[in-house]
Amino acid sequence: MGRSLSTRGAAERERIEQLGYGALLTLGAALIWGAQFPIAKATFEVIDAFHTTAFRYGAPTLFLVGLLVLKEGWGALRFDRKAGEATLFGVIGMCCSPSLVFGGLMLTRPEIVAVVVATQPSMTAIAEWLVRGRRPSMFTIGCIVAAFLGVVTVITRWSLTMAPSGAELTGDLMVVAGAACWVAYTMANERFRGWSTLRLTALTMLPGGLANLALALVLGWIGLIERPALGDWLQIWPHLIYLSLAGVLLGMVLWNAGTVRIGSLNAMLFLNMLPVITFGIRFAQGHRFETAELVGAAIVIAALMANNVWLRLRAAGQ
Repeated sequence: MGRSLSTRGAAERERIEQLGYGALLTLGAALIWGAQFPIAKATFEVIDAFHTTAFRYGAPTLFLVGLLVLKEGWGALRFDRKAGEATLFGVIGMCCSPSLVFGGLMLTRPEIVAVVVATQPSMTAIAEWLVRGRRPSMFTIGCIVAAFLGVVTVITRWSLTMAPSGAELTGDLMVVAGAACWVAYTMANERFRGWSTLRLTALTMLPGGLANLALALVLGWIGLIERPALGDWLQIWPHLIYLSLAGVLLGMVLWNAGTVRIGSLNAMLFLNMLPVITFGIRFAQGHRFETAELVGAAIVIAALMANNVWLRLRAAGQ
């Protein structure tokens, strides 16, 4: 009896340690991703978003492909008749999404990007409803509406004189489209059942990384962006290293490792930290926010957290 209680106690302690470790890993990913928007905005003063994105995904792609071969062998590079799907969704998730989000960031404010990206769980719920007929609960729908109003508040600041127009509005719409592309990529993951997370990531990042490179070359060839000089790359190399190795590679590794330990529902709770981190960094950089921006961000975070808690309670009651 005593040994049984001791065994259960040890198992419970191990479970709590795993949850704590997973929470730290997931929080680390959120901290990295929240910081990358202000860093990227500063980067674009020297090199455009599309060349930055091509670099950002280049090194992680090579690393992940090499790691995949090392861990699972050369056979893991086979697409197993899923080359078309992997290419399509790899381009959507690893090229269209970052190109639109960071291209939009060139035209708009980092805090808007962080708030929009944080609403991706709400976008997923809407997409599940429209595409798969999985209607969310009325409480979730209410939280989605509240989050949308919060985003509108941050963008417009409820002032006609301060509402975005022209280039900034275009940037905001690009960010929304980019976030939607990531939702599409995430929802498509179930098409690759039987693939490990590493294999799925590497084999979708490969076509996505090539598409990023092709996009930068085409945009430069038609004159929409300028090809950076060597001095430009050297001027902002710390930014590029952060955006590439931390923002893509380390962030993804931490997120996946944390999600395995605490579950996707708990992990999404930490995603709500993105706007907090971005707003904090922007404040430290000297930017001062309008009251409406802070209220809007608080509405978004509160709505997303409330829905997370609701889903948690509903799952526990089943």
